[in-house]
Amino acid sequence: MTNPIGAKVIAQALHDLGVTVIFGLVGLPVTDIAEQAIDLGIRFIGFRNEQACSYAATAYGYLTGKPGVCLLVGGPGVIHGMAGIANASANAWPTFFLAGSSETSLWTKGGFQEMDAISLLTPHTKRAIRPHVHSADAIVSAIHDAYRICWFGRPGPTFVDLPTDFIMTPVKSMANCRRRPVLALPRPCATSDTISAAVELLKNAKAPLVIIGKGAAYARAEQPIRALIDGTKLPFLPTPMGKGVVPDSHALNTSSARSVALREADVILLLGARLNWILHFAASPKYKKDVKIIQLDISPEELGRSNSTGEPALSIFGDIGTVIAQLNEALRGWKAFSTANQDSTPPYLQAIRASGQKNESKASAAANAPTRPSHPLTFERAFHIIKSTLHSISAPSNGEVVYIGEGSQTMDISRSIFPLEHPRQKLDAGTYATMGVGLAYCVAAWSAYNLPRKTKKIVALEGDSALGFAAMEIETMRRHEMDVLIFCMNNSGIYSGDTADAADWKAKQQRLLSSSGTSERRDRLKSSSLMHEARYEQLAEMVGGRGIFVRSEEELEAATREGYKEGRVTVVNVIIEPGSDKNISFAWVEKKMEAKM
Repeated sequence: MTNPIGAKVIAQALHDLGVTVIFGLVGLPVTDIAEQAIDLGIRFIGFRNEQACSYAATAYGYLTGKPGVCLLVGGPGVIHGMAGIANASANAWPTFFLAGSSETSLWTKGGFQEMDAISLLTPHTKRAIRPHVHSADAIVSAIHDAYRICWFGRPGPTFVDLPTDFIMTPVKSMANCRRRPVLALPRPCATSDTISAAVELLKNAKAPLVIIGKGAAYARAEQPIRALIDGTKLPFLPTPMGKGVVPDSHALNTSSARSVALREADVILLLGARLNWILHFAASPKYKKDVKIIQLDISPEELGRSNSTGEPALSIFGDIGTVIAQLNEALRGWKAFSTANQDSTPPYLQAIRASGQKNESKASAAANAPTRPSHPLTFERAFHIIKSTLHSISAPSNGEVVYIGEGSQTMDISRSIFPLEHPRQKLDAGTYATMGVGLAYCVAAWSAYNLPRKTKKIVALEGDSALGFAAMEIETMRRHEMDVLIFCMNNSGIYSGDTADAADWKAKQQRLLSSSGTSERRDRLKSSSLMHEARYEQLAEMVGGRGIFVRSEEELEAATREGYKEGRVTVVNVIIEPGSDKNISFAWVEKKMEAKM
């Protein structure tokens, strides 16, 4: 009997850790690792680009609560995979990266795809290590430790470099190469003094608010947080991926009055969210200057970071679910507001309700406004039709549909139109605002929820620009028989297109390409313009999927019904208005600053 090669040792180490899915793109020298993993029953999902497989691994870690695993080739494969490493770090998602590298005897001599990945990745990972190449035990220990480190504490990416001479060399014995699975995550609780201080701050607040971040969703803390909201009647605001921890339909959800809720709150309980650009850095005038923040996070380093008001009024280090359970016990029987009499409703709640009703009425008008004859669909109308149709043929309230949103307007507008009743049912560009993640996230979500037994339909809402980053992964979905439904919201541009008229677009294109450079800016294509009404649905058709081209409301409703029932990847290409007159800017930049630029 021949001795197993190092690739077998690596695959066995992953199997012993409980890994069931690996995302990657093979080539020398890591192909043998993938093949050995498949032999052990691990599902290997091969992509067309390392960026996409690295993004998929990060999202899989978030959705499953266990590290996503990504296998890369060395050199350029690692460079491409850095996209996912940065994404995992910014979003605090547990992701374990492995990559092959050139033979140790050729280091510094120009070996095949030689690169010092450890020096490159150390600043961007929780741990980057090249274990001793001549020790199978050292290799396995490095894999085991990196897997645990990416998962424990503040989640993030780790990396292990695997030299070719270990991967391809026979190992004398695997007797000392087995490890026990990593134990369950530790869940630290808060001290009694800290809980008492939090209770005092909340009870003395006149305008309290709970902000629920995606860290709460990752922590599986929905039950204690729902008990907190129901028991105390505290109003809450979810971040984009914190939606569903408490159902969007809950009466205390302030999403439709977000600006008022943030601006008027005097005490904020911050659960698994960061005071970064998404939450305007807790800075005035978006917040009160003297707002008191109770920050709860699993990462001590995160407490107080990016807070423009300085240190939080109270920092709580601990597991969100555990600490909120402690708070629920301490707040038992207490209510934030007494609203039995409408006349006694506090001004804070009155302001939230008034703003919410105004914004909801405006959004409803846009969603229900029929498309004008000879005009393209709007984002709002198209999303309303998709949502209404999906609700009529499925049970989104039961968590049957997982949404992926990507693209500036596609993501932002759809976020308020598609309500979520359960956590981890929506993925978007996240903390790093990464474009190009959408189709990779589709693969991750399908793998997380439908392996080994299918339980959910994955529906992607993609801008036409966003779709282009990783469009070939449609072939990946088809190859792995993933019945993902993709809506391409096609306005022929990044942010916005130029025109809804094909002849006008062509004329502007020719003026842009002209060498004279004398035409007015308004008469040539903008830098954000894309191909006019490109036939993106044919990307699905070319790999044996379903492609549907849509212009009208009736066509969109029919395409949604047909696409949902399809047993193969489907791309619905939805032509919408270009939106060329819309001004796009950063939400946290004040108007007076914009005027100076």
